[in-house]
Formats: sequence, structure tokens, C-alpha cells
Amino acid sequence: MEINFTPFLPAAEVILTAMTVLLLDLFLKEEERGLLGWISFLGLVIAAGMTFLLRGSQEGAFQDTYVLDSFSLFFSQFFIGVAGIMVLSSVHYLRETEIRAGEYYALILFGTFGMILMASANDLIVFFLGLETMSITVYILTGMWRERSQASEAAMKYFIIGAFATGFLLYGIALIYGATGSTHFARLAAFLAQPGDQPPLFFYAGVFLLLIGLAFKVAAVPFHFWVPDVYEGAPTPVSAFMAVGVKAAAFAGWARIFLSQLAPIQGEWTVPLWVLAVLTMTVGNLLAITQTSVKRMLAYSSIAHAGYLLIGVVAGNETGGQALLFYLLTYAPMTLGAFGVVMALKKGDQDHETYGDYAGLGWKRPFLAMAMSLFMFSLAGFPPLGGFTGKFYLFRSAVAAGYTSLAVAGALNSLLSVIYYLRVIVMMYMEEGGVEGKSFTAAPFLYLAIALAALGTVYLGLLPAAALDISRVAFLSLR
Repeated sequence: MEINFTPFLPAAEVILTAMTVLLLDLFLKEEERGLLGWISFLGLVIAAGMTFLLRGSQEGAFQDTYVLDSFSLFFSQFFIGVAGIMVLSSVHYLRETEIRAGEYYALILFGTFGMILMASANDLIVFFLGLETMSITVYILTGMWRERSQASEAAMKYFIIGAFATGFLLYGIALIYGATGSTHFARLAAFLAQPGDQPPLFFYAGVFLLLIGLAFKVAAVPFHFWVPDVYEGAPTPVSAFMAVGVKAAAFAGWARIFLSQLAPIQGEWTVPLWVLAVLTMTVGNLLAITQTSVKRMLAYSSIAHAGYLLIGVVAGNETGGQALLFYLLTYAPMTLGAFGVVMALKKGDQDHETYGDYAGLGWKRPFLAMAMSLFMFSLAGFPPLGGFTGKFYLFRSAVAAGYTSLAVAGALNSLLSVIYYLRVIVMMYMEEGGVEGKSFTAAPFLYLAIALAALGTVYLGLLPAAALDISRVAFLSLR
């Protein structure tokens, strides 16, 4: 039997680069290991080029358990872009913390491979393999700063809770297999399309357990307790990777499984997700207000944004799917940029994460303060930035699907979030003190990553048409 490897090429290039980095790490001297970052970045550029060459393709591999369509290409480009920003922004951080560059870059690449596998999976087992590949790498990345006890504690917490969530997911897959006799998405859709037959009760139990497992991964309330401690204890680039990459991979699975294959039983899971969305937005924003650490605030902010993203899943129509994918595009640069500024304030083993550390930043480091202000305004949903445009389309999709109350809840939560986002800006421009100017060191690649994130935030707010069209085409390829 001939196997078509073409759909697998971008993912294969990512994992091949990871193996190359691991191998070279054995032979390079300590002072030469900075080269590994450039090799990782080059491999990601080649993988991105492959995704552009494959645009418009619609084919499967490995007995159609892995698919290449506009949806998988959309997320492949998304994850490769996030990984590229992570590589750029981590160069200075790795030097400051003395984290081994070879292991770090290889794990970022392995995690990216797992995310691509999740978005391209056409079978629950393949999806599970991608999820576990991503999860295991992030567990290790969380504890990579071995000299810091908080990192080891965060890694242990994340591992234990992640394993618990995996149990839910795997048991749900087992129940679905027991009911349908298959884990292939096409056969699941055919099973639900049979006229007159009601799926057995344990099939719905499997779907519910699948929903819980994914809710853990996106940190939806009440499955969010691990987020603040893990984000605070992990190296800051890893926190950013979790806040954007891991969350987007889980929502890619949510879209492909729930909005496509399980769409015939949408009425069964819409109400639980409606409740989940409101709880996640509200609890995330309320707890973010009480934080004294900017990094923990961003952790709770990521919880709240998971609630906004769930609005697109609840809407469940073409408009909702388009809005979900577009909001992920807007969420990525503003969140990566905000964590990038947190990284820029770090000096050696000194963490500068409290609000007080940002006092007077507007006069000491105008670029960082302007960029952070841009990200805070966008996260809060101020026009004409990407965060506002993304929320507008999410709320519009909810109204179009008849969930006006959910859109109102989202708008009220956006107003609530202004309290803690503006607090950062007030500290930077209206308070004195904070980190001394001499505590900053040159980090050109980190500043480049922050600048790219800022440009992306502005561009998606002012000129969203192209990104919206790409998001729509990507989602429609699922149907």
C-alpha cells in the first residue's frame, strides 16, 4: 500500500529540526550553543514555506487519519509562527537564566509538532497522540529552570493535574469507541447521521468526558486552578507558549471535533459550554483584579480569554467558527507581546513581575512602555486594535446564533477587565520608582519579537479583512 507523505511534510520538517538540534547539542561547545536558536528558526521558516506551497490542498495520509486541509494549514502556520516568536524572544532569557539552549529549543519544536498533529488529526487516537506529545514537552519545559524551586513545583503540579485531565479524555475516547466501533472522525459523523437511531447513553458520557479533558487544557473554570501557580513558576517564555500555543491547540481540537464531527448533537453540549463560557470569563476577570503580580494577572487574563473563545464554540455556526479562528489570531500577538515585556524586565535571577516594578517605565524605557500599553489596551478590547475587532466578531456571532445574553455577558466582562489592564498603564506613566534603568540589558531579538507582536496587534485591528477571509475558508474546510 502506497503512503502519501505530502500532508505530513510541514510537521515532519519541524520534528526533523528538533532532532537536528538535539544531535548538534551533543557536539557544540557552551559558547557555540546560541547557533541552535538560529537552526531552530531556520527549520521553522522552511516548515512555514511548505505550508504556503501546500495551500489549497485537500488530502489525507495514513489511511486518512491525518488530513491536510485549509483548517490544518491555518493552525500549522499559526503554531509555527508562535514557535518562531518564542525562539526569537528566548535568546536573551536563556542566557540570563543559564537554561540549556539545545534542550529548550528541541522541546519547543517537539511541542509545536504535537500541536500540528492535534489540528490535523482525523482520528481520536491520532489527536490523543498529538495532545500527549505537546503536553509532555510542556511539562518538561515548565521545570527547565532547575535552579529555581518554583519551576520544579510548577512542573509537578502541571504534570499531576495534566495526567488527571488525560484520564478524562482517554476514558471519553474509550466510551465513544465502545458506542460507535471506531475512533475515525468520518465514521463518527456517519454514526450520528443514521436516521432514527439514538446513540446510547454512554456515547454522550464519552462526549462529556472529552469536553472535560479539553476544558482542562484551555483552563476553563472550574478546571483552571493549576494556571496561576504553573504560569508563575514556569520560565516566562514557557508561560507565553502555554497561554497561546497550548490553548490554541485545544481549541483547534474543539473546532474539529465538536463543531464538525459532533455538530449533529450540538444541542446536547451547547448549554454546558454556555455556562462554562460565562463562568470562565467572570471568574478569570474577577481574580485577575486581585493580583499583585503582572505575570499572575496575565495568567488569569488567559483564563478569561478562554471564556471569550468559548463564545465562538457555543455559537457553533459558520460565523462562530470564523470568529473563533480570527480571535485566536488576534489573541496570539497581544499575549505573546505582553509576556515579552515581562521577559524584558528580567535581570539575571531577579524577577520583576509586581505592578510596582513597572512604575515609571514610560520614562525609563519608552518602547517597552508603549508596547505594553498597546497590548493592555488590545486585551481590554479598546478600538481600533486587534482585541476589539476579535471580540466584536465573537459577540456578533453569538447574537447571530441567538445567544444574545452570552454576548452581553462577554461585553460586561470586557468592561470589568479594563480595571486591571489599565492599572499597568497607570503604573508605567503616573507612578515613580520601579526597576532602575540600569537593570535593563540589551536584548535585540526580544525587542524584535515585541515589535512584531505590536505590529500584528495593530494590523489585525485596522485591516482585519484578509485574516477574516482566511479564518472563514479554514473553518469551512471542516464541513
